[in-house]
Amino acid sequence: MPSLEELLACAHVVTLPMRVKFRGVLEREVLLLEGPAGWAEFGPFLEYDDGESARWLASAVEAGWDGYPAPVRGWIPVNATVPAVSADEVANVLGAFDAVHTVKVKVAEAGQSLRDDMARVASVRQQLPHARIRVDANGGWDVDQAVQALAAMSVFGLEYAEQPVATVPELAAVRRAMEGSVLIAADESVRKAADPLAVARAGAADLLVVKAAPLGGVRRALDIVAEAGLPAVVSSALDSSVGIRAGLALAASLPDLPYACGLGTVSLMAADVAADSLVAASGGISVRDVAADPSLLERFAAAPERRDWWLARLRRCFALL
Repeated sequence: MPSLEELLACAHVVTLPMRVKFRGVLEREVLLLEGPAGWAEFGPFLEYDDGESARWLASAVEAGWDGYPAPVRGWIPVNATVPAVSADEVANVLGAFDAVHTVKVKVAEAGQSLRDDMARVASVRQQLPHARIRVDANGGWDVDQAVQALAAMSVFGLEYAEQPVATVPELAAVRRAMEGSVLIAADESVRKAADPLAVARAGAADLLVVKAAPLGGVRRALDIVAEAGLPAVVSSALDSSVGIRAGLALAASLPDLPYACGLGTVSLMAADVAADSLVAASGGISVRDVAADPSLLERFAAAPERRDWWLARLRRCFALL
């Protein structure tokens, strides 16, 4: 475990512009650390409390000071991600991705309707008739809304629906109602839960979506997948290439990887911290190390008040480790 002083001394805070609005933001702030084992990212979303954010710091410490487990594969298939844009904007979003074989479509956005979601998914299917399509509601529906929406969207041949509702009992209810016509994946009910295994015990999902940073690091995420006994999809949290490296390490270390991973979100950004970004080629990303470029760290350095905010957050979260 590095000291707080060591972390503060190697910390860089950046503000990266987005190509399109994602999770309601057009800029992504993250704090980067350069440790003896490599670069690491501490980037919990701004609204997360210190208790939840401390797990992200544990993941960053693992990446920068412990390194990653030995990989069992060297190439990771990835999906494209379509935010909750209008149907007319879908083609432009997909154009930022290379050789798309799988697409995750955001749905259930606040202020939008099922008609908006259907039009967005229909546009993806029209442009990519042979691609796998999955939808992600981020817990935005209630049970009745989820069942209605997924029944309607099933005409597009969904691979699965990610976190259609907010709670584990609701997930179980939707899964029963769908009777296997649409597989149910749990995301927030794993990464934001005090008990990430509750989903598996309740039979509330067909698969898990796992992210290294919110679960406390690659090794902790591997343990959770092993204990849950369910297939896993590795995803990211709108990370720079440094954060994506942790997701690649997790995907590369899983015994089985039956689904394309949500690790292509650097393509949604208009800038990155690495000169050689971790973006997909031919539908996947090769597992390799990545380093932040000093000129990019300087170019996208956060404003002084934002740097101070992140360093204060780092101090608070370090106290919780």
